[in-house]
Amino acid sequence: MKAIFISYDQAHHDHVIDVLERSNLKGYTLFDQTKGRGTKTGEPHLGSHAWPSMNASILTIVEDDVAPVVMERLHEVDTDNEMLGLRAFLWNIEQTI
Repeated sequence: MKAIFISYDQAHHDHVIDVLERSNLKGYTLFDQTKGRGTKTGEPHLGSHAWPSMNASILTIVEDDVAPVVMERLHEVDTDNEMLGLRAFLWNIEQTI
C-alpha cells in the first residue's frame, strides 16, 4: 500500500476530489486549512491580510497499482493551472490496522 499526501491551493479542491473519485478512492483525511509556502515559486498561502490564500491537504492510502494513476492525474491538475500550486508526495505504508 501507498500513502499519497496532497497539498494544494483551495481553488483546486473540486479537481482533487474529482481525481480521487475517478480513481475509485473513497477514503481520505482532509485537512481543510493548511498554511505553507511552495518550493518552486515560493508564493505563501497563509490566510493573512498580506497573503490571504489558503491551502488544503488530503492524505489517502491506496493500493500499489493505483498510486501511479492517481499521481499522474494530480500532475495533470497541477499543470493545467501551475500558478495555483499543487504538490503530491508518495510514501510506502508498512502496516495498517
